[in-house]
Amino acid sequence: MKKPKIAMLLAGLLLSLSTAHAQSGAAGTWDAEAAAAYLDQRVEWWSGWETAARERGTFCVSCHTTGPYGLARPMLRPAAGRASEASRSERALLDSVTTRVGHWTEVDPFYPDERYGAPKTSQSRGTEAILNALVLARRDDRTGALSDLTLRAFDNLWALQETTGAAEGAWPWLHFNLAPWESDEGPFHGAALAAVAVGLAPADYGARPDIQDNLARLGDYLRRRLDDQPPFNRVMALWASGALPGVLPDARQQAIVDEVIDLQQEDGGWSLSSLGSWTRRDETPLDPRSGGYATGLVTLALRQAGLKRDHAAVAGGLAWLVRNQDRDGSWPASSLNRERDPASDRGRFMRDAATAYAVLALTAGDGL
Repeated sequence: MKKPKIAMLLAGLLLSLSTAHAQSGAAGTWDAEAAAAYLDQRVEWWSGWETAARERGTFCVSCHTTGPYGLARPMLRPAAGRASEASRSERALLDSVTTRVGHWTEVDPFYPDERYGAPKTSQSRGTEAILNALVLARRDDRTGALSDLTLRAFDNLWALQETTGAAEGAWPWLHFNLAPWESDEGPFHGAALAAVAVGLAPADYGARPDIQDNLARLGDYLRRRLDDQPPFNRVMALWASGALPGVLPDARQQAIVDEVIDLQQEDGGWSLSSLGSWTRRDETPLDPRSGGYATGLVTLALRQAGLKRDHAAVAGGLAWLVRNQDRDGSWPASSLNRERDPASDRGRFMRDAATAYAVLALTAGDGL
């Protein structure tokens, strides 16, 4: 029997509202399917790129493409254990991470000392340990079950945490003089990501007695070094504190919130160039315009700090993201290191990160 016309109209309206809710920012809509397609094809390229290839059919996890992808891509599909719906690119990343975590003592570091000079081996191990735990914690966060593999990744992580000296509580981190991730501010960035990973891990992982000393060192490092960091890293600490409560006291969180709101541009977005004192290596001028990476990261951190979607700063950031998604599903961003061809694969690295963080900001729920 045919549905009455009014019932059909109501069903259509509810479907439209549901779709809009899934893809809504503070105002308007964004194309989640296009974002997923962009992210997938970039990781598909990365996984087959000779420069990224490592032994046993694995590939390195980067701060710009595969790491942010591992955080963001699961947010574009249902939760509640629907791991079977992972895309081919997601499965490729998870298979690579699984292999490297499972053979941690057997696989070579991403950048061994023998080829790249000391201390690249220790830096590679520390960086990879954090990113592996982050990717697997996000996977488990979406399924709701903490896996043995993720626990092993965290064991690898804690074993490499610095226990003495100025870097106590942090990890060795790759340094290639490439801002903002592989530079002087890199170890703080990595420590903040480690806190996010712990916060994401389900089954109340962060309350386990056996990691409390590690968490205490991590929190102390983030608090101790916070004032020495550029705004970019203070935003990272704000995100970490939202993901893992107790990392920063309320007063210091509020100070960061106030600081970054002051840096918001008239169009509602944020410029990465305003979040630090950087100079491009090719001496070209930094891009002062709002970009997807800075806007996504700051908006996500503000959401994690408890600001609601209707807060003026958050609403402005979300609206900027909705307005500035490109037709291919990505968001614009530019390098802090040199002017690059935006159509080239290397030239898209910042766009990859921007797209992932835009998705994270747009999909963040109230109460996070």
